Amino acid sequence: MRPGSQLAGSPATAVSRTAATVARSLNLSAVDVKTGPRGEIPVNPQLNSTNKRIWAAGDVTGHHEFVYVAAAHGTLAVENAFNHAGRDVDYRHLPRVTFTSPALAAVGMTDRQANEAGIRCECRVLPLEYVPRALVNRDTRGFINIVANADTRRILGITAVAQDAGEQAAAGVYILAAGMTVDQLAGLWSPYLTMAEGLKIAAQSYTTDISKLGKDRHFVEQPVEDVAVL
Repeated sequence: MRPGSQLAGSPATAVSRTAATVARSLNLSAVDVKTGPRGEIPVNPQLNSTNKRIWAAGDVTGHHEFVYVAAAHGTLAVENAFNHAGRDVDYRHLPRVTFTSPALAAVGMTDRQANEAGIRCECRVLPLEYVPRALVNRDTRGFINIVANADTRRILGITAVAQDAGEQAAAGVYILAAGMTVDQLAGLWSPYLTMAEGLKIAAQSYTTDISKLGKDRHFVEQPVEDVAVL
């Protein structure tokens, strides 16, 4: 396909991916390594296969098929195999990004997942029209959604649909890992005219009418030619 060309009709969808263990006929059963229905190699949290002397990493394990997961798997498998580190894979704050336009990204729980886990949650959805950076970019497609525990106000998950949603999810990893509450996030410093500021504004919406925050929206009507950072 030539650069810039488009597919006609319905979007293409890839389903039923099969691990290379099947295509390459590795005969893993001969060394006591079991495989799943798609040829994947089931592993424990330390990435051991059913043969404790054989480790597997990356997409072949059937886990999340992200580059950064495969990289983390590889590092951990080497540490466990050669240094006997005994480390487990921790997926609790794993970010997920789909590079569409706008992009879709998430970290932690969605409101549905929180409800299914029996957690009473409180959510806020911030349309990007309230994020100054999105106004400057002239692209307000999307939103930022924060899911918090209704009793402790601890942030459980962040979902974003935006041009740079992956950056929101990356920041969300640190927010969740630190166990922050919406009140803590709302009170932290955030640079003006950044998409990351949207996370703070979304947190502020738990206690404030964001339409009255007094953001200077009129500036987007003027072209920005030069920006100086002092």
